Amino acid sequence: MDNFRALVADGNETEKPKLAIRNLTAADLPEGEVTVQVAYSSVNYKDGLVGILGRMVQSYPHIPGIDLSGTVTESSDPRYKPGDQVIVTSYGLGVTHDGGYSELARVPASWVVPLPEGLTLREAMILGTAGFTAALSVQRLEDNGLAPEKGPVVVAGASGGVGSVAVNILAKRGYEVTASTGRMNEEAYLKELGAARVIHRDELTETERKPIRRPLWAAAVDPVGGKTLSYLLSTLQYGGSVATSGLTGGIEVETSVYPFILRGVNWLGIDSVECPMELRRKVWERLSTDLKPTMLSTAIVNEISLEQLPGELARILQGQVRGRTIVKLG
Repeated sequence: MDNFRALVADGNETEKPKLAIRNLTAADLPEGEVTVQVAYSSVNYKDGLVGILGRMVQSYPHIPGIDLSGTVTESSDPRYKPGDQVIVTSYGLGVTHDGGYSELARVPASWVVPLPEGLTLREAMILGTAGFTAALSVQRLEDNGLAPEKGPVVVAGASGGVGSVAVNILAKRGYEVTASTGRMNEEAYLKELGAARVIHRDELTETERKPIRRPLWAAAVDPVGGKTLSYLLSTLQYGGSVATSGLTGGIEVETSVYPFILRGVNWLGIDSVECPMELRRKVWERLSTDLKPTMLSTAIVNEISLEQLPGELARILQGQVRGRTIVKLG
């Protein structure tokens, strides 16, 4: 494939980028050892920041898309050969390096994960960075002692990508899940994913500046941050953990030492961008086996075309996207 289409952002330091579908050639691709014919990409909050607001972009023109799955067409790295099915997420993809909103992509071999048995290319992008982050959160929580018999688990931002997948994974593993959302009209959807209880996000928002409260949760999955995280830290049970992966609720967290020295709680940072490859492959393997969500072909998924992408990127920044949106390219 010498000629291909891609969604390209063009702009400068003073203006928000303009998005347009362009016809490109292989000569337009960045450097890298592995060239991939892209089958699917996905829509994440970070993609909206890059494509709509121009955040983090170092130079233009630029192809957004922090996820992709597809088939290798060329490789100068002996670990990969034409015909191999692969996943690429995180690192600089779609931010400092042209990303997945393209029918053809070229990436460093060190970013490539072989598609595990048990996952299709489509399923891999239904998961994408959001699903990987949710699974990494569960992995870290269980590494720190979480088990179903320890008590209920709360998921903040449960209608979003990370939250939806986390609710489904945890429910499948036998946890009693409370889902928090700002959109109570999604209650039926969240219960379909496995939530035992759905609450409004205001119930998890710090308003009284209390450093510690009645213990409620054995653990929490937190893609929100801000005042939600402040509240969660104050309500964890003894030895409980919160896995934090996002900042849609803000970057400032007001807390005290009390949850840590009186209840021994764990605040776990979840970084999907620079996650070591050994752990990254382990989590992807688990996403194809025991952590594989049960809802990969139903309510959690919305599939769109390249032409529909700009509108969807704007919607995700406005908090109007539920579950996972994938982009069909191949």
